[in-house]
Amino acid sequence: MNNYSCLALVALLLAATIKADDNESCYSFAGGSVYPAGDPKGDHQLQYTKAVISKPAPPFEGTAVVNKEIVQLSLSQYLGKYVVLLFYPLDFTFVCPTEIIAFSDRIAEFRKINTEVIAASVDSHFTHLAWINTPRKEGGLGSVKIPLLSDLTHKISKDYGVYLEASGHALRGLFIIDQRGVLRQITMNDLPVGRSVDETIRLVQAFQYTDTHGEVCPAGWKPGADTVSVVIIKLNSTSNCISSIQIVPNPEEKTKYFAKNN
Repeated sequence: MNNYSCLALVALLLAATIKADDNESCYSFAGGSVYPAGDPKGDHQLQYTKAVISKPAPPFEGTAVVNKEIVQLSLSQYLGKYVVLLFYPLDFTFVCPTEIIAFSDRIAEFRKINTEVIAASVDSHFTHLAWINTPRKEGGLGSVKIPLLSDLTHKISKDYGVYLEASGHALRGLFIIDQRGVLRQITMNDLPVGRSVDETIRLVQAFQYTDTHGEVCPAGWKPGADTVSVVIIKLNSTSNCISSIQIVPNPEEKTKYFAKNN
C-alpha cells in the first residue's frame, strides 16, 4: 500500500469516527429530541393543514378511551362547548404523560368554563388503555379524566397540520375550538417542551369574554382585568353558515385604556 492509499484510508476512518460521534451526540427519542450544542435543527416536514383560525375546525371521528372504556368519539359531540384538542407524540414516553396528567388533574377547572379537553396521538386505543392501566410511578397515566383519542391512520394529525412524516407521529399541537366548532387558537411546540395548563385556561377565558362582552383582551389578560371596548360586527358566511366577526377600533376607548394602564 503506497502513501496515498494510506492517507486515504486514514481519512475515511477519521470521517467515519466523526460521523459516529455526531450521531451519538444527538439523542432522539419518541416525545422529544435533545439537540447537540444547542443547535435545534431537524428534518421536520409538516403536512398541509386544513386547520385555519376563525374557520370551522376540521371534523374528526375516531376510537378513544374514556374512563377505561373504548368508545367512538367525534368533534360534533362537543357542539355547544369549547374544546381543547391536545396532540402529543406517543404513549409511554417522557414529556407526554406530564402534560396529559396536568390537564386531566385540572379538568374540573375547564368544565367550570364549559370546556372539554381531548388528547390525541397516533397510538392505537389498545396502547392508550395499556398506558392508562400502568401506574404513574412506572411512567403510566393511571386514572385520567380526559379522553385519549386514537389517530392510528394519521388522518386527524394531518388535517390539523401537526403530523411529522419522517417521524411517524405528531408535534405538540394545541387547538382551541369554540362552542360553534370554529377554530380560535393554534399553538405548536417542538418536541422537547410541554404546554401550560394555566395559559390554556387563560386563553379560553379570554375568547369567551370577547364572545360575550364585545371587547378585546390585551396581553396577559385575566378575568377581572381591564379590556378595550370596540365595535364588533357579526358577518354571516354563506359558505358555512357560521357567523364571523369584524372588530372596528374605538379610538376614544383605546385612549382611555392606555391612559389608565401606562
